[in-house]
Amino acid sequence: MVDIAIAGNHICMADGIRKGVVLIRNGVIADILDDYPEGTSYDAIYIGDKVLMPGIIDPHVHINEPGRTHWEGFVTATMAAVAGGVTTLVDMPLNSSPVTTTAEAFDQKLAAAVMLQADCGFWGGLVPGNTSHIEPLIEKGVLGFKAFLTHSGIDEFPAVTEDDLRKAMPILAQHGLPLLVHCELGTLATTISNPRSYNSYLQSRPAAWEDEAVALMIRLCEEYQCRVHIVHLSSAGTLSHIQQAKQKGLPLTVETAQHYLYFNAEDIPDAQPAFKCAPPIREKANNELLWQALQEGIIDFVATDHCPAPPDVKDPECGDLQKAWGGVSSLQFSLPALWTAARQRKIHWSKLAKWLCEKPAALCGWQNKKGKIARGCQADLVIWDPQRRFTVNADVIVHKHRVTPYLNEELYGVVEQTWLSGEQIYYHGDYLELNKGKIITR
Repeated sequence: MVDIAIAGNHICMADGIRKGVVLIRNGVIADILDDYPEGTSYDAIYIGDKVLMPGIIDPHVHINEPGRTHWEGFVTATMAAVAGGVTTLVDMPLNSSPVTTTAEAFDQKLAAAVMLQADCGFWGGLVPGNTSHIEPLIEKGVLGFKAFLTHSGIDEFPAVTEDDLRKAMPILAQHGLPLLVHCELGTLATTISNPRSYNSYLQSRPAAWEDEAVALMIRLCEEYQCRVHIVHLSSAGTLSHIQQAKQKGLPLTVETAQHYLYFNAEDIPDAQPAFKCAPPIREKANNELLWQALQEGIIDFVATDHCPAPPDVKDPECGDLQKAWGGVSSLQFSLPALWTAARQRKIHWSKLAKWLCEKPAALCGWQNKKGKIARGCQADLVIWDPQRRFTVNADVIVHKHRVTPYLNEELYGVVEQTWLSGEQIYYHGDYLELNKGKIITR
């Protein structure tokens, strides 16, 4: 017996848009038909011209629990996620305390993840001296490992050296797991010439840092044939090298973030730490090249790098960009921020399914389970209206803290319904079902 049938004119499939009916049985997509089958009993939902898309997968989220739950936590992060159509996220290993660099720390992370509105996976952490912990973490079920090539901002999660990478990459290659890398090679300035100036902050983390780091990871990727994933790319200077590496067939993937595609350095006011992130948001000419690379497949997908902090840490009053915590809070606005910027460039909304769903699923090893509206995939779905718009204000923000560069921005793309494993969990601002999310381990 089919449980649910969702009929619409704009069903976002991997091979394009079609009109039809998605049949859901036992939380899984049973079939996609042109019309309702005769003689079948089901609950029918008609969405007309609204978009039916796979649930969004965000593999770059800093939830911060345990240890820094006052920054964010599994409850508020996953509630914000489903309000934005994100049905699955993957938590980063460094902002919690303890950091997720041992099996014991991972157990503490799982113990904290007891109230989930979305499905949640986890990355392990790679830091100097923890090579012996890689395989125990793999046995626990992490999806891959994250490393920094410069200071992470968290003293317990120091940067790795090339020697550390050479020890770890053969192990990851053997297990077929990705190594996610924050690619900046440089020493952080102890002082910035004008700490309230965004341009001074931008110059303190030059694009050359990224370009050099990406070149290193391409060399090591080729040497060890280890899956390498470049997170939050902001410099367009390395795109030609990434393209050449992909043409050679290296197991290299790349993400950028919504804020690099939506904002431009020229438009960022001084003394506004909500915009501070690392790598920094660069100039418009650079960011247009990121857009071009995304459309050409040189950049694989887009992820938020949701990295929240309380107002006193983010320091919006003082405006000191050197002292302020770096990170953009944006998980809830993953879809509308990207769609608003894409819409301005006359890019069709159908492209978003690849950039927000299909490609992130592949990074995590879920290509046959999530990220697509296809027979046999988990019925994680989002229904949204690309024509409706809203203004981001404090009343609509579900994140624990309201500090975000998207505040007061008018965004297109309103999420109306979110479905997880065939259950409607979010409907026009209301949470219909709570704690339906599951922990996903490898």
